[in-house]
Amino acid sequence: MLILILGVALWWLPHLWKRAAPDHRAGFGEKGKGIVTGVLVLSIILMIWGYRTADGPVWWGPTAALKGINNLLMLLSIYLFAASGMKTRITRSIRHPQLLGFAIWAFSHLLVNGDLPSFVLFGGLLAWALATIMLINRAQPAWTPPAGPFPPRKEIMAAAGAVIVLLVLGGIHALLGYNPFGA
Repeated sequence: MLILILGVALWWLPHLWKRAAPDHRAGFGEKGKGIVTGVLVLSIILMIWGYRTADGPVWWGPTAALKGINNLLMLLSIYLFAASGMKTRITRSIRHPQLLGFAIWAFSHLLVNGDLPSFVLFGGLLAWALATIMLINRAQPAWTPPAGPFPPRKEIMAAAGAVIVLLVLGGIHALLGYNPFGA
């Protein structure tokens, strides 16, 4: 469990470096990007390793209903990631679509994984996404939403892309032994 906790903490650290100590981070210039990347790669490795080896109590497991809700939330999460990059119409209403998508991803995984390691991993990442949204909003309260235009082609591409990515991720999960589509 310690490896998992360390991985989640290392995820928080470089992400919050820019928010909590912007002048310190800026002082590192381009070298800072390498430091951030290295720490994030290490954090992902530790989170995967820690999650796969962690043990703890299980309060509930995935059911067909929870998997269905998870899949719908995952579709929304992936769409928000796509919308963020493509600047679709929804980005006019949601200031942080990518962070919100990440938070939805973490929450949806908590729905189907009711065990302690999942609470540490997905709960820790959910808390990070929400804290980051609050820190950004506090540091930069003014926000100008994208003005558009928002061509229907972009909307269709974002939605279709979300479905394709969901199916690919579902296939990868199934290959790893976690069937996200069945009972």
